[in-house]
Amino acid sequence: MIKKPTDELMDALNQCSSVEEYINNEQDYLIDSAVSDYLNQLLEEKSLKKSMVIKNSELNEIYGYQIFSGKRIPSRDKLISISFGMNLPLDETQALLKYAGFAPLYPKQKRDSLLIWGKTHQFSIYQINELLYVENEDTL
Repeated sequence: MIKKPTDELMDALNQCSSVEEYINNEQDYLIDSAVSDYLNQLLEEKSLKKSMVIKNSELNEIYGYQIFSGKRIPSRDKLISISFGMNLPLDETQALLKYAGFAPLYPKQKRDSLLIWGKTHQFSIYQINELLYVENEDTL
């Protein structure tokens, strides 16, 4: 997928006389692949093994493989778990969430601020779940 800044796409959308015109003009910049494709691309870019990411994400093995194969659509929490399993930095985690159509981590929400803290301090999934538990928040 070729990248174009979101604000440029928004400007183009606002200036078009029809949605069809926008789609025809900007189709190279629109997301048209599944989250599983994006996750597998990340695996390849970072030279990660799927089995290790699933283990490091604390996902059920079968469920994890189903996410990566596209048979299951992950929830926001599962994607965040995978981002910890891949050791993705915060900006790449935010991009993954947006790609999947989920809200990015938001520092005004207590739980999200804890997740951001864990991301910026390179917590493992075990460490972030412990922090969430201690703070009386739902674990991943």
